Amino acid sequence: MGQDVFEITINAVKMVAIFLLMVQLVPVLVWVERRGSAFIQNRFGPNRVGPLGLTQLLADAVKFLFKEEYIPNGANRLLFYGAPVMALVPGALAFGSLPLSMPIKIEPFSISILGMSIATTKAYTFAFQSFDIGIGIVFVLGVSSLGAYALLMAGWSSNNKYSLYGALRASAQMISYELALGLSLVGVLLLYNTFTFSEMINLQQGPLTINVMGAVKEISFLPNWGIFFQPLGAIILFSAMFAETNRLPFDLPEAEAELVAGYHTAYGGLKMLMFYIGEYGHMLVASGLMVTFYFGGYNLPLIDSAQVVEHFVGHGLSANAAAVMGALALFVVFLAKVLVFLWIFIWVRWSLPRFRYDQLMDLGWKTMLPWALANTIVTAVVILVLRNKWVH
Repeated sequence: MGQDVFEITINAVKMVAIFLLMVQLVPVLVWVERRGSAFIQNRFGPNRVGPLGLTQLLADAVKFLFKEEYIPNGANRLLFYGAPVMALVPGALAFGSLPLSMPIKIEPFSISILGMSIATTKAYTFAFQSFDIGIGIVFVLGVSSLGAYALLMAGWSSNNKYSLYGALRASAQMISYELALGLSLVGVLLLYNTFTFSEMINLQQGPLTINVMGAVKEISFLPNWGIFFQPLGAIILFSAMFAETNRLPFDLPEAEAELVAGYHTAYGGLKMLMFYIGEYGHMLVASGLMVTFYFGGYNLPLIDSAQVVEHFVGHGLSANAAAVMGALALFVVFLAKVLVFLWIFIWVRWSLPRFRYDQLMDLGWKTMLPWALANTIVTAVVILVLRNKWVH
């Protein structure tokens, strides 16, 4: 957490703020999904409560909080209450490990706030994320896989056959597509040669650079983003993310026509809200991973993050103020990229029909898994050939 009171305080505030950011984005995404689906289907969407229906979110929150508490007969109370919490925690932990912007470097300073003097004698570096444990992708994959336990807990503890069917579908689906998802990332790891998110983002700065047997080729008009090196891996990863988050066309665990609502049929009120936050939290993580691996993270195309800080210094800001403003500007860049992928999640949901269950399993095992394996092998061979000098 830190070595002194100032550092511990900043890190604690940062962790709470990033968690609240994820939670507060959920109602906004719900509103965007309602309005977006309405426009796609030539409807109005929420438009009565407040301007553009924005305060409909507040009305929904009040409904969730004050809805009557209900527990099915024969339900396992401990697991029934624990499942929504288990659904929320993995997404929050995974999102907290993503670097949302460049680290903020603070030089020694002295300021006075409300009559209180705050002075530091050493420099600090604050990562723009809740925590950085150095093996980001391993942590995200490990934590995200815990979401399957929440679905199993919800389905089994409800004492409801529809919930149980949905939980079984969800667990089988998540396990099946995690294989393709994990293999699709091996190519990226071979490319960047690191598990750390911040190092991956730093390697994507500047123009597109290709190492061909010791000779460096540069394409000045394209950014050095992973999508140009791993297009197939990006497609497989993003497709698998739809299955991992149970979004259409992979929402078989929640198929309303067959299972009422799937694993959360028996849930309502605040517990149902926690499932919603967990689902949208996983969507945020999926979009954040796509941006981090393939679209330069928080970097602007062809511009290094240091240049952004220098821009603010050139406009008369102090070094500390420029570091903070530069980090906030790049955070907006990262958030804009993430919102593009979140809109694709919404767009696909209201545009494509749901798979049959046999089609879903065939796609995971017979199509995506072989292609992910082939992408890994081809990537390894290409890297071996291009990164070595074969003629002395």
